Amino acid sequence: MLLEARISNSVVSSTAGPELDVEAVQLLHRLSGSVNLATLTPNAARQGYAESRRPLTWPLEAVGPIENLARLGPGVPALRLFRPKAPTPLTFIYLHGGGWTLGGLDVYEPLLRRLANRLQANIIWVEYALAPEHPFPAPLQDTLAACRAIFRNAEKLGLDPSRIGIMGDSAGGNLAAVAALMNRYGQLGQRFASQVLLYPCLDLTASLPSHRELASGYLLTAEIYAWYRSSYLHGVNPTDWQLSPLFVSDVSGLPPSIILRAGFDPLRDEALAYGVRLRSAGVPLHEIVFPGMIHGFLNMGGVLPQAGAAVDELAQILQTLRGSDVAARRRSA
Repeated sequence: MLLEARISNSVVSSTAGPELDVEAVQLLHRLSGSVNLATLTPNAARQGYAESRRPLTWPLEAVGPIENLARLGPGVPALRLFRPKAPTPLTFIYLHGGGWTLGGLDVYEPLLRRLANRLQANIIWVEYALAPEHPFPAPLQDTLAACRAIFRNAEKLGLDPSRIGIMGDSAGGNLAAVAALMNRYGQLGQRFASQVLLYPCLDLTASLPSHRELASGYLLTAEIYAWYRSSYLHGVNPTDWQLSPLFVSDVSGLPPSIILRAGFDPLRDEALAYGVRLRSAGVPLHEIVFPGMIHGFLNMGGVLPQAGAAVDELAQILQTLRGSDVAARRRSA
């Protein structure tokens, strides 16, 4: 049977039950007059995206030391390390969203600081190259180079290489998922301790039902998402698993995983389908679901209380995984 058929059969897609949370309705109304980013030049779109999103983010929290890491070798992108207030052995390499085209620290730093404190983890921001100036595979190559460099320099940075995970939202979730598949057996230096995929892009064919049901009216429109995909793909076949990890033939061997999805997100069904595949392959999986939320809500914590609730739920799951890891280490000692 074709993979597409298996995926479709694994997804039950319906927006008839849950309703948009009232805060999401208010946010969509607030952003209803925003300029269509797909009609702008890349630089103008980046500026417009930042200007529309910055007022929605959390205030900047105090954290521990923040380090601009010098380039850690040829081809390694710029990295910034956010340490929490209390020292911790846990680290996440973070890949940001924005359709491989938008997104920057001016929008993401409030989220990164909150993640560092709430997850009690070091968060390493990866400044990967953006499309359309740098289409596939450039952002992925930057991601892989960053992972190799971080593992290679972990001890020098005071990080435990056995407790480094990978995390990404939206397009960054795509890069994180592909990197995790390519690092199942430590090919990038050491196996990831975990992967965290936040409303990830996993199927660049955009063929599952939620893309049709939620094509307009929920911030990530079909037009904007088509622009993102076109900028990144640059003519490459979207069924290549390094672009669409949902199409990889085998997902076994992946680390413990967390997938967060929102009920009114066009990417909802691919996140659900990937979770089905991970469970079927025996990969430990925790799923976080916010039925009344929209795509990108974690980065809008200043107006959406659900963002804080999601980060807190993520922290609780990671605490459980951390406890299981400690117990396993003791048993093997």
